[in-house]
Amino acid sequence: MLEYLHVKNLALIEEAEVDFTPGLNILTGETGAGKSIIIGSISLALGEKVPKELLREGEDSLVELVFTVDAENEARLRELEITPEDGTVILTRKIVHGHSTARINSETVTASKLKEAASFLIDIHGQHEHQSLLKKSRHLAILDSYLPASFAEEKELYRTHYQKLKALRAELSEASLDEESRKRELSLLTFEAEEIQEASLQSGEDEILEKDYRRLSGGRKILDALGKAQSLVSEGNDNASSLIGRACREVSEAASLDEELSQLAGQLTEIDSLLSDFNHELNGYLKDADFSEEEFQKTEARLSEVNRLKDKYGKTIDEVLQALAEKEARIETLSDLDQFRAKKEAAVSEEEAACASLSQKLHEARLSGAKALCEEIRGSLLDLNFPDVRFEAAISETEDFTENGRDEAEFLIALNPGEPLQPLSKVASGGELSRIMLSLKTVFAHQDKIATMIFDEIDTGISGRTAQAVSEKMHALSKDHQIISITHLPQIAAMADTHFLIEKNVSDNTTVSTIRSLSEEESVEELARLLGGVAVTETVLANAREMKTLAKRGKT
Repeated sequence: MLEYLHVKNLALIEEAEVDFTPGLNILTGETGAGKSIIIGSISLALGEKVPKELLREGEDSLVELVFTVDAENEARLRELEITPEDGTVILTRKIVHGHSTARINSETVTASKLKEAASFLIDIHGQHEHQSLLKKSRHLAILDSYLPASFAEEKELYRTHYQKLKALRAELSEASLDEESRKRELSLLTFEAEEIQEASLQSGEDEILEKDYRRLSGGRKILDALGKAQSLVSEGNDNASSLIGRACREVSEAASLDEELSQLAGQLTEIDSLLSDFNHELNGYLKDADFSEEEFQKTEARLSEVNRLKDKYGKTIDEVLQALAEKEARIETLSDLDQFRAKKEAAVSEEEAACASLSQKLHEARLSGAKALCEEIRGSLLDLNFPDVRFEAAISETEDFTENGRDEAEFLIALNPGEPLQPLSKVASGGELSRIMLSLKTVFAHQDKIATMIFDEIDTGISGRTAQAVSEKMHALSKDHQIISITHLPQIAAMADTHFLIEKNVSDNTTVSTIRSLSEEESVEELARLLGGVAVTETVLANAREMKTLAKRGKT
């Protein structure tokens, strides 16, 4: 369950810490006090997108959730390579300069992994989630999730055959060519296949060629540069060696006439000697240099051919070879198209038969499961002040196979005696949809292993006896699950095992929201506010105390 929440710098909240408890945790407060921020921060920590309106300008934001997990969920988390520490999992989301970082315990994870882990730990029902009940496309998934694990296995087996059927139908469709189109495609494929075959490509050859080309290209540049240097130093009439030799003779002659020039003559003689040594070593290097112009041109030409084929047929040689295999397979198909079509038609018929058999099993399981599910939902709706409700699932057949078989499902409801069953979208109001969703959550809560459920104003659009019925249903649900709920109804708040108040105050010209756990008497005062609004009289307080007392009796 969710043990602890820490929020820092989100919307109106500077910093808040909440210690949640088992059972029914109720959050109340004035409109605009920040109740939705608490749920928003939890959603944020579970990997949802970061709404800009939640971030405080110039501030780093943080949300941290601490969960305790049972042995079964601990095993499921370990399958995701998440290791709880002493049965505890800490989910953290930090937003710095608009960039978010997610962690599980101390390990940085992706938002998708955070969401996957959270799916085992908590279920959030937002105040608009019940609108999904109006979408017929969702109803089959809801029904399927109610059915036993054996159904999921049969559905997976069906989907395996369905994917095969789709692939075979696609292949058969591609084989539907007239003779002229067949010949044209066969001619093009033959040319392309021969072009690749003639190249005799080898996997990894391009990497070797590129390495050799860089080596040979570098060697060529070195030899070109040294050749030019050699011509400047020792070739032709005006090369450096001959010019310095002439200079030596002239300076030596001058030094014989003036001893002060002997030092200059010696320096120039040393330069002449160094240049002679340089020429000797340069000639030796060029004589021993291992560079073949023929090898370079051959490597360059081969690399150019390989790159041309890669540009045309794939990014790598392996992709080009894969393209060749596909073209050869297609050539074989087109060479004897009638035989290919006959084989594919037989395979399609075989898979259609398999899909028909498996989809029929799914259909029968859904019919049986729908009856049981609707009975459970109807029983739950009776508890929620729908005294004459009828609730059924209409299952119809699709024209062709789909990902889910050949079934479509739609939930139908009749709220009053004598009324025909109709789709939810034509009958139910917002408050009624909220109660239907609560019924679904109650039914499915007995099946799933999620310990914590959050309801964000699921009581919208209800009051009076209906509100009391909802509070009793939520209390019943809290016996096996931790429930965290935002509400504005005193009937629900009175049932709280732990009651939290969210308040908005102004401090240093700044509006901030805070959250705190209420004592017994403080909870009564908050119930009185919910009952009486601004004017909390002694009579209203007495009514609040009585409501609290009756709620305690209802729990026993």
